[in-house]
Amino acid sequence: MPRPILATVHTGALRHNLERARRSALEARVWAVVKANAYGHGIERVYEGLRGADGFALLDLAEAERVRALGWRGPVLLLEGVFDARDLELCSRLDLWHTVHCDEQIDMLAAHKTLKPQRVFLKMNSGMNRLGFTPERFGSAWTRLNALTQVDEISLMTHFSDADGARGIAHQLATFERATRDLPGERSIANSAATLRHAEQTRGDWVRPGILLYGSAPDFPEHDAAHWQLQPTMTLSTQIISVQTLKAGDTIGYGSRFTAQGPLTIGIAAVGYADGYPRHCDSGTPVLVNGVRTHMVGRVSMDMITVDLTNVPDAKFGSEVTLWGKSAKTGAVLPIDEVAKAAGTIGYELMCAVAQRVPFADPAPTEGR
Repeated sequence: MPRPILATVHTGALRHNLERARRSALEARVWAVVKANAYGHGIERVYEGLRGADGFALLDLAEAERVRALGWRGPVLLLEGVFDARDLELCSRLDLWHTVHCDEQIDMLAAHKTLKPQRVFLKMNSGMNRLGFTPERFGSAWTRLNALTQVDEISLMTHFSDADGARGIAHQLATFERATRDLPGERSIANSAATLRHAEQTRGDWVRPGILLYGSAPDFPEHDAAHWQLQPTMTLSTQIISVQTLKAGDTIGYGSRFTAQGPLTIGIAAVGYADGYPRHCDSGTPVLVNGVRTHMVGRVSMDMITVDLTNVPDAKFGSEVTLWGKSAKTGAVLPIDEVAKAAGTIGYELMCAVAQRVPFADPAPTEGR
């Protein structure tokens, strides 16, 4: 029998979260962002749940090929554009839209021999200071692109640095609007946080939700997933493989980081940092056992963690342990954001970090219908 750890992708939750994004987007079309192998969920696993989107946005050509192989015939956008002139051949063959954020990418297009002009998204650096043309150079970049026979429609995009926080979007939005006032083309400016928090100002023609599709709040801990009516799309679960009874003074695990203050029953769960469970989690990190909230004690090992069973007296060998997501036993939810906070990171990283050795369950064909 295989080790009991399992990751499960919830198709119905993906559909729900996509519709939640669509409600906030108002009349804008919705990109489903599936970069990083759909935030660790697997592009093939999320496709059924997200195929109601207007397009798929991702990073590299291999991911684009996978989306096309699934039968998707709608728009596919390369969020960082091409990395080599030869990539444009595949863009032509797969009918990909792609971002242009630097002079080198315009040079590649100018030298590209094609009979079919390509749809591009010209990116502005409005204050994020990663990719894009500065506002002062944006107009000239647009003019240069517009003169190329290799280019069809030009859309305009930028990315917010503080849509999830107190600084907000006003400074970047004003910069973008000022620099694009006289330029035609569809606009795409809203990420997950902007889609949820600033819908009226940022909806444009396309929104680009990523993390919200996967049930994590983009502005946690100010708001949690329940506040935004999001459902968890990934559950990481395992089982209790041993139960130990401790007395006062007994310690647990490497480094003896936890000492029992009195009689204590603990369960050993088959999950560790080699599975992608964050090593930086410590005593107090929330866990569900049989759907009941309890917490971890001691240090995370490569293959095991230890959990306090005081609140779960019926727990035994084989009992369900939910590391994040939804308990199959009771339906109780442990938000991934809470676990990430205990590890000093964010839910994005935990999703993407699930290790290759963890098997994924095939979503039930009727789930969420």
